[in-house]
Amino acid sequence: MTRPLYWRLGALSLLLAAPIAPLHADGDVRNVSAPAGETAFIPVQADDQKGRILLTLPRPDKDGVAMRLIYSTALRTGLGSAPLTLDRGRTGNTQLLAFRQIGGKVAVEFENPRFRASQGDAAQQDAVASDFGTSLVWMTDIVETRGDGSLVIDIASFLTRDALGITGSLNQSSASFGLDAASSIAGKGFKLDDKLSLADPASVRVFPDNLEVDAVQTFVSKTPGAEVSNIVPEPDTVTFRVHHSFIRLPEPGFVPLRFDPRIGGFSTQVVDYSASLAEPVVYDLANRFRLEKVDPDAARSRVKKPIVFYLDRNTPEPIRSAVLEGAGWWSDAFDAAGFIDAYRVEMLPEGADPLDVRYNMINWVDRATRGWAYGQQIADPRTGEIIKGMVVLGSLRARQDIQIFQGLVGAGQMGTGGPNDPVEVALDRLRQLGAHEVGHTLGFAHNFAASTQDRASVMDYPPPRIGLVDGRPDLSDAYAKGIGSWDIATVQYLYGGADTAEVAETVRRFRYVQDDNARAADTAYPWGGLWDDGADPVDELNRLMQVRKAAIDGFGLDALSPGEPVANLRRRFVPIWLLHRYQVIAAAKQVGGLQFEYAINGGGREEAVPVSPARQRAALEAILATINPDAMRVPSDLLPLLSAAQNGTSDRQYDVEVFVTAGGPVFDPLVAADVSTQLSVQTLLFPHRLARIVIQHQNDPSTLSLDETLDALVSTVLASTGDDLGRRIALRTIATMAQIAERPDATPEVSAALDQKLTEVGETLSRQKGDWAQSLSRKLLDTEARMQLAKTARRGVRVPPGSPIGEESWMDLSTLLSVDE
Repeated sequence: MTRPLYWRLGALSLLLAAPIAPLHADGDVRNVSAPAGETAFIPVQADDQKGRILLTLPRPDKDGVAMRLIYSTALRTGLGSAPLTLDRGRTGNTQLLAFRQIGGKVAVEFENPRFRASQGDAAQQDAVASDFGTSLVWMTDIVETRGDGSLVIDIASFLTRDALGITGSLNQSSASFGLDAASSIAGKGFKLDDKLSLADPASVRVFPDNLEVDAVQTFVSKTPGAEVSNIVPEPDTVTFRVHHSFIRLPEPGFVPLRFDPRIGGFSTQVVDYSASLAEPVVYDLANRFRLEKVDPDAARSRVKKPIVFYLDRNTPEPIRSAVLEGAGWWSDAFDAAGFIDAYRVEMLPEGADPLDVRYNMINWVDRATRGWAYGQQIADPRTGEIIKGMVVLGSLRARQDIQIFQGLVGAGQMGTGGPNDPVEVALDRLRQLGAHEVGHTLGFAHNFAASTQDRASVMDYPPPRIGLVDGRPDLSDAYAKGIGSWDIATVQYLYGGADTAEVAETVRRFRYVQDDNARAADTAYPWGGLWDDGADPVDELNRLMQVRKAAIDGFGLDALSPGEPVANLRRRFVPIWLLHRYQVIAAAKQVGGLQFEYAINGGGREEAVPVSPARQRAALEAILATINPDAMRVPSDLLPLLSAAQNGTSDRQYDVEVFVTAGGPVFDPLVAADVSTQLSVQTLLFPHRLARIVIQHQNDPSTLSLDETLDALVSTVLASTGDDLGRRIALRTIATMAQIAERPDATPEVSAALDQKLTEVGETLSRQKGDWAQSLSRKLLDTEARMQLAKTARRGVRVPPGSPIGEESWMDLSTLLSVDE
């Protein structure tokens, strides 16, 4: 019987890794022992004086391969920078590593299991492997060849390679942050300094199935950038401790699962040349843990090995209890799928290493500014079997949430323990976050449509649900409690062996959309919003604008604790003023929106359907209401309070959270209106959205047209130019139209329509009296002046960050499993 490639490699690794004669210490060289009663995966000697780490590899096979294993890296120490995401607990790529003898040397080769012939014979498998490139990443001399043919090598210099890609992270271009080239946030010229880097022999730990070891790596640059300069004591020199895991190939028996696009998740791609001509060569395997019932035929059974997650012992109370509870919600989903006591969350045992691959971890990390949380997987690149889950939660997110809740309900609620206590609400948010990030490590992707179906999943991004009680904001139902119905269904699919009928029923009941069709503000899927709420995005925007008005009308000194600097009001006001920012995006996805599915032929939902004309027009009306001067007017009694001065050492988190002032601490209400207008108008006028409006109107003249959209926008802003506020709103809107018309991703039809509308506006203003109208008219009717107006609009006004870091993605999606909240 021909075995699949992954089975053959696993069996070979087990054979080659069999115990050999024990090593003996020689001078300063010491044996590294496994725990009592256990045999080391790889015999290791550590030379503390010379910095050598000596591995004894089994006798190579006929191809020179002494051992195959899974290799992964992680950061033991972080930078503390949210944008650069060099966090404690961040993992690198997982590789299939082969130690291969070539002459008198041993090389480390990263093999290429994606290309395979899983059902072919050995000759076909070898042929496919020979057709695709591998990566020889390191080579060393053999220290000793033993009488049994085993090889002794020193891997110290392999451990000091920049395997985690730290250099690339430190040298990110400004464009990757959504900034112009002149920005000083990104660094330049960082490189690994070999003289200040070394492997740490004292860190070596060996176990029956894994070897764990650390290295110190130092990176130097003369142009470190603002992020490094803000944190590191000597910014020209940045040092990390990087952890390396060498992992025995999992035993045979794991059954790969074909990825189903209708339900999604994370996956491992296979290019299989043994597929028949009637089958696809390329397919995905769903990433998941190995979870086996003791009684595989029973509807409900205990499992051979439960999935256990461990919480960082540095997590303080009451956060510790909240995260333990929230991350533990998944046990209900596994129980519903028939797995008894199959999943649990515990505190990490005292003395255990959180980077040891045997522990699935939830890490609690501190950064200089707030940033994303994320979930990562170390998965077998041959099968998709998850070996370790690693979550990173940032501590400042909870504190930012508290800032928002204080602005909504007042700081006087702090410590009351009631439903509007900002601390208690923030803990509810952390329960959600713990469940969300662990969900990624279990194999589940985002479902950004879940918020439109009664909070169906913890894998959405949940905003606080803010009610109105007696005309005041209320947080008693801010966050859902427990796992969602979508989550229960997806556990059944990924782990419970859901049959075809069960999968079809899940697809029928639930909406599902993942990052590619939801994360960007201009995507077409009408239910794919981030940080949005409610069954109807348009109704929720209208409702949230009422909540926002009540929150702004009630905002004042009550948002501060006794003795707190009044200058903090300026930071606390921003998220209240921009409370609607994500619901605007959710509503805008109805405009030019298209209901589609990750469909399969025969599934019954193959055709994409445009959003109805009535819904599109309702969404347009709701968005235009957000730029009405009445909604953009800062109450006059707030202006003196928002202009209080700040004293003391500058706080970078504070500095990026506030609106640009009118000089010193003086609050500028027109900047606040400008920012809010910019968010709404840019969201509405994204070129892809306008192109979809054109396409839909061509197919159905009853739908919203581009002319109708632009007419409604221009009429709204030109109707209220009698004061500075109305003129600022109109200027931002018209300048944004000029900027969109010049964008390279605008279609010819969109550019032409915008150009014509701007010309009409210029002609209309030319017939009006007043400096403002005449000045803007000249800019619109002169080609060069309009181009300059477009350039000005492209710079816009600085928008304080809403998501943890900013409006642009500051993370490299290719190096992290997921970008999260």
